Amino acid sequence: MRKRILLADDEREIIELLRLYLEKDGYDVLAVGDGLSALQILRREKVDLAMVDIMMPNLNGYELIKAIRKEKNLPIIVISAKGETADKILGLGLGADDYIVKPFDPLEVVARVDANIRRFYCLSQSNEDEPLKVHDLELDLQQCTLSRGKRTVELTSIEFKILKLFMGAPGRVFTKKQIYEAAWEEQYIVDDNNIMVYISKIRDKIGERNGESYIRTIRGLGYKMIAD
Repeated sequence: MRKRILLADDEREIIELLRLYLEKDGYDVLAVGDGLSALQILRREKVDLAMVDIMMPNLNGYELIKAIRKEKNLPIIVISAKGETADKILGLGLGADDYIVKPFDPLEVVARVDANIRRFYCLSQSNEDEPLKVHDLELDLQQCTLSRGKRTVELTSIEFKILKLFMGAPGRVFTKKQIYEAAWEEQYIVDDNNIMVYISKIRDKIGERNGESYIRTIRGLGYKMIAD
């Protein structure tokens, strides 16, 4: 079944360019020029991935990401001319899975879409059946969901991949390089703040156990999931 991409951008040239490349790669594209229209489509249509510009009328990209994360669990890619580190950290911190700066190579955008779709949906084709359990956390590898007791915790695809790494080996220290390459499936080259942002978001979502974070920072080495 063809995956459906929602493309929200107020630049008509950008929409037509990406529509051409995405449809050629086998995707169906729903395109809108403002954030409010994008949110309305998400509420009534099945969408597999959202591509969001930041500077849009009615509802900007940051507001749209926050609204999506309250209602939906699907990959979100930001495409924006705002390329400062602070802009990227804000977008990722709100729940985006990837961030692409304009101007861009459309072939790279398609590759990023492919990668995010693969990360998020590949587990439905996996042979892994048993959920991962650490204390009162349970990660369902088939449904791609996390629960803490009776509470379901919504995760982005990157957050899911990071928790899968940690919960698969509680007590083991993972370096930033190992975390990045497991979650983003790309070679780790530059030390940036992405991992720190995602670890912070995961900590906020799952809370603490006996007054202590489930994920410990091991200064100078990396991070680990508590095992005891």
